[in-house]
Amino acid sequence: MIQRIQTVYLFLSFVVTGILSLFLPLWTLTNGKEYLASENQIYTILFGLSTALSVYSIIIFKKRQTQFVLGRLNIILNLILLGLFVYRSLNLSGETIAVSEKGIGMFLPIASIVLLVLANKAIKKDEDLVKSVDRLR
Repeated sequence: MIQRIQTVYLFLSFVVTGILSLFLPLWTLTNGKEYLASENQIYTILFGLSTALSVYSIIIFKKRQTQFVLGRLNIILNLILLGLFVYRSLNLSGETIAVSEKGIGMFLPIASIVLLVLANKAIKKDEDLVKSVDRLR
């Protein structure tokens, strides 16, 4: 349901991982060319999986427990992606191996993680509300 706040958070996570990752550069090479996530197959697959998990979580809005678990899996996936970016930036720091400057695209997994944590918090709040209403019956 679109009126639930976790759906908004999941949609924003979809926008960050699915759309912004296509346009924002991860880093700039020394020759001035921007390196996008779509140029590396591993980054493309991980961003695609994260996007698919966000969309699927939006679709199964009636199954809050499954939605919560998928949110956690998506957070782990984004942590792996962030770890790959940090590893790459630490190994290719400076001007030594054709990397000139880090781009804003390297921070996309952080934004997605924050949005997914907020979504999971809202899902948990909804689940607690439903359980408390069931106790009163």
